[in-house]
This record gives sequence, C-alpha cells and structure tokens, in this order.
Amino acid sequence: MLLARDLAIDIRLGNLSAANVVTLCAEAISAREADVGAFVCLDLAAAEAAAADIAPEAPLAGLPVAVKDIIDTRDLPTTYGSPLYANHRPAADAPVVRQVKRAGGVVLGKSETTEFAFLEPSRTHNPRRLTHSPGGSSSGSAAAVAAGMVPLAIGTQTGGSVIRPASYCGVTGYKPTFRTLPTIGMKTFSWHLDTMGLFGARVRDVAFFAAALTGRDLDIGTEVAVAPRIAVIRTARAAEAAPECHAALDTAARAAEQAGAHVREIDLPEALEAAHEIHPIIQDYEAFLALADEYDTARDRLSRVLAAHLDAAGQLDCETYDAARRTAKRARHHLGDLFSTYDALLTFSAPGEAPLGFSTTGSAVFNRLWTLMGTPAINVTGCSSPSGLPVGVQIVGRFGRDRAALSVAAFVERALKP
Repeated sequence: MLLARDLAIDIRLGNLSAANVVTLCAEAISAREADVGAFVCLDLAAAEAAAADIAPEAPLAGLPVAVKDIIDTRDLPTTYGSPLYANHRPAADAPVVRQVKRAGGVVLGKSETTEFAFLEPSRTHNPRRLTHSPGGSSSGSAAAVAAGMVPLAIGTQTGGSVIRPASYCGVTGYKPTFRTLPTIGMKTFSWHLDTMGLFGARVRDVAFFAAALTGRDLDIGTEVAVAPRIAVIRTARAAEAAPECHAALDTAARAAEQAGAHVREIDLPEALEAAHEIHPIIQDYEAFLALADEYDTARDRLSRVLAAHLDAAGQLDCETYDAARRTAKRARHHLGDLFSTYDALLTFSAPGEAPLGFSTTGSAVFNRLWTLMGTPAINVTGCSSPSGLPVGVQIVGRFGRDRAALSVAAFVERALKP
C-alpha cells in the first residue's frame, strides 16, 4: 500500500514529485484494476497534469485521491451506483471534493459504490483475495487503497460502509464525528446518519488526510495515546461475530494492555443496546423520503433489494420515527457518561472476515450504533483470520474528540504491529 503521509513528506523534501506518485498509482491500476474493479471512471492524464501544477508545500502535496461515486464531481461523471444516473454530470463539485482540491489533492477517479450506497453489491472484488467481497457500500474506495492504486480515498457511511470494507480489505477506515466533513453534494440516503469517511494505509495517514481537509488539529504524526483507558465491548449481538473476530478483539485488548493501556471488558449500557435496534427505523424512514423521486418515477429500474426495502420503509409512520430519534438522544447522553470513565471503546469492526462470493457486502451489525451516535470510529488493522484474510478491530471515541480517538487507534495499531 502507498503511505500517504510519508509520500507527502518525500514530495516536500524533493525526493519525488506528485507526478511520480500519480505514475505509481497508474502502474498499480494497470496491474490490478482489471481484476479488482475499484473504479467507475479514471482520468489519469488530467490527474498527472494537475499534480504537476501543485506546490509541494500544499497540505496534500499533490497526492492522488479516489472519490466514492456517491459524491458529486464537476470533472467526472457521478452515477450514484445506479443506471438511473448513467449519464449524470454534476454542475459542481461537492464541498468535500473542493476541500481536496483546495488542500492540493488530485482527484484520480471515482470509486465504485453499491447502488445509492445501500446493499446491492458493486462489481468490485477484494484485492486481498479476489473471490471475496470487499464489503460495501464504499467498496471501491477501500479496495483502491488496499491494492495500492491510491494512497487516500473518500467513502461514506450510513450503517457500516467505511469501517466494514476497511476491515475486509485490510486498510484503515476513519468515520469522523458526524458532520466533521460536509455531506452536501453527496446523494443522501439518511440525513441524520450519512457521514463522510476516509481511507488510508495507517491511522496516521487518515489523520493527516483529515487535517488537510478540515484544517483541524488532527495530524497525529507518530504520536500515540499514553496509557489510554480502553473499554472492550462485544454488545448483546456478540453471538453474531465469528470466532476470528472474537480472537482479534482478544488479541488487540491483550496487546494494548501489554503496551501500557488500562483495559477492561464491560457490558454496553441498556440504553445503548436499545438504540442499536432503532437505527434502521431512522435510516429507512429518511431513505424513503430521500429517494422519493427515484422510487415514485422509476421503481422498476431500482434493484430488487432496494425496491423491496423502500416498499417496507414507506409503511413507517412519523410517530415511530420520532420515538426512535428520542431513543437515540437518550443513548447519546448515556454514552457521554461512559466516556467520563474511558478514553475509547474497543469493539468489532465486522462480523467476520470478508464474505466469500458477491451476493452480499456483509452486515453492519457492529457499526450501526456508532453511526447513530455520531462518534468517531476507526478500523485498526493488524489481525487476520485463520484463512489469512484481514480482520479489523474498531476504536470508538467520544463525540468531537477525534484527535484523541485517532491517538488511541494509533496506540492499538502500534501494539499490534510493534
């Protein structure tokens, strides 16, 4: 994989140029894209030309970035993973794309997404093992980074669409605190849940990326937390996690403790377990409104899974939706209490290794709650299943305390890979 932060330093030192990095990406794309299928469209010539014009001192130093095809781009088509938008060319970049360009990044291409960032699998294969799913919905973004085609990529998460594919593909995925990155200009699925996310090789790479995009003090470099207080949480759904996930969680907890962390396994408070159950209500009620035009005018051109899901979503009433939002609000209060004792939570990133075949992108069962809470979450690499596929663990931080969450994630990453 390409190490974004190290590449940016080398560009600033004059050891290589941004155009050289675009060439590295082009070579990896030439070697692997036919098998992996990470991209909807590419413009390597435009990327190379843009990189040559960017000053090495720019925050992103001309590094190439893949943008999930659920996000509007002026210079490239945006299909939202649906044939309904096969010829769609937005009039403007989404703000997050403009942030990439203002920071001196280069949009190399649009990465594959599931249909409207929901469940219908894309054509992407997992670069770690081509017979397995890369996860979704940010399938192309995770796969492109894992295959060394780009050092950085942008995805989105409404349920588990950043953390889960990051785990399956063996890369770092970072879902920032809700609304840290603007979601204007992305195809909405659920406005209380949709969150921009970032992919890179290591924790320090996504932290560097986030700092460059937002101007916030998030670039942790080689910093890691000092003796963090970590709560291990398996949740009431622990039986849905495969043995390799329990083993990864145990390994990470043990490694963190040996590295000096204060680690304790706890039960999730009842209010948070209740909130887990109402995420689909909020998601589906809002999706039925967000996709109203597509559903009303072209239902027969939606995938069967999405059409059927929206059929059911249309039966939800506003009273049920409002009650679900109240449950979520109570849960956020209880989560704040939990973070008065712990610096971060350590939990599953996914229910297992990447699924064999392409009939499913996996389950978001261990991601939905943290998306609903709006808290920062990071997939940390370093563990694998008996079959050799990556198995990530997830660090969850306090709302708005992203730097602290990233520092704990870097601590666990270092403990797993000293």
